Amino acid sequence: MKQTGRTISMFLITVLVLAIGFFTPATQAARVKDISSIAGVRSNQLIGYGLVVGLNGSGDKVNSSPFTEQSLRSMLTQLGIVVPAGTKLNPKNVAAVTIHSDLPAFAKPGQKIDVTVSSIGDAKSLRGGTLLMAPLKGADGKVYAIAQGNLVVGGLSASGADGSSITINIPSVGRIPNGASVERMVVTPFSKNNFLVLNLHRSDFTTARRVVDSINLAVGPGAAKAVDATSIRVDSPLDPAQRVSFVSLIENLEVDPGEAAARVVVNSRTGTVVISSEVRVSPAAVSHGNLTVTISEDQQVSQPGALSGGTTTVVPSTQVDVEEGGSRMFLFNTGVTLGEVVRAVNQVGAAPSDLVAILEALKQAGSLRAELIVI
Repeated sequence: MKQTGRTISMFLITVLVLAIGFFTPATQAARVKDISSIAGVRSNQLIGYGLVVGLNGSGDKVNSSPFTEQSLRSMLTQLGIVVPAGTKLNPKNVAAVTIHSDLPAFAKPGQKIDVTVSSIGDAKSLRGGTLLMAPLKGADGKVYAIAQGNLVVGGLSASGADGSSITINIPSVGRIPNGASVERMVVTPFSKNNFLVLNLHRSDFTTARRVVDSINLAVGPGAAKAVDATSIRVDSPLDPAQRVSFVSLIENLEVDPGEAAARVVVNSRTGTVVISSEVRVSPAAVSHGNLTVTISEDQQVSQPGALSGGTTTVVPSTQVDVEEGGSRMFLFNTGVTLGEVVRAVNQVGAAPSDLVAILEALKQAGSLRAELIVI
């Protein structure tokens, strides 16, 4: 009997432990690589100008896009073809375009990157076109890649003889997968110093402290130091191979980011309201009601008497009615949470625009303990 009671007790303890583990709230841990980036390790924007040829009559028009003809004439001259003076080119199958792309960090010469091609003239469609060799330059004016290839256009445009037309998506923009070859490498400070700087995507002192504690726990005391709420300086090896392994260790550490500041974001154009989970409301009473004004006009005929000598006229009759909706009042107690705010507003049937007015009034009254942002 004692053995049976002991078995039941052990069983209950096991169930209790499992229940506690089951109902324990899951931590919102995030990897360091997901909440930060290494200073200097970034992509660079490239831009260029070129010509797309091979279009089925959907290219630029000479009258409205004269730079297309000028570019085509210049290209033919560089290829050794002399265009007689006074010859008017009408390249309906040619379109002037801009090319842009992002050059990833550590990209080496010979590697391929994707490019996006956009028409800058009045070409109707770039479908079926081919981009001729065009240099892509960085902000410093140097050429970092060369783009060329066949376009992939997701849009479609068609028109009839009577002027009717149909357009699906955007046919004046296309992409060339692996359409540019890297010609120059961008120098990064990754291997120059004996330390690395991690920049948080969202500035937060709590998150910065937790990242420092996590790195020091994994690497050693004093390895990481917070510079401010965004930057964290980490001592690292000078050897490139060891540095890569070191960064791999650091970026896979898990950290619990600090809670964001209490904010209420209101989009004044769409009426969208986003309330963060940390928003609190101090004790306040809110009364919400609607005032409806109705103005109706009617035309009435004024008929004079038989011997009055007057004329029949039409006299406008205006009636103004004012109706005030039932005002409802609700009370916010101390430390009201997000769910209670939404529930109270929904109970009185407030629309998103009404919710914005209520939040603004609470903010003016000093009862809304959050930053109110209107975009």
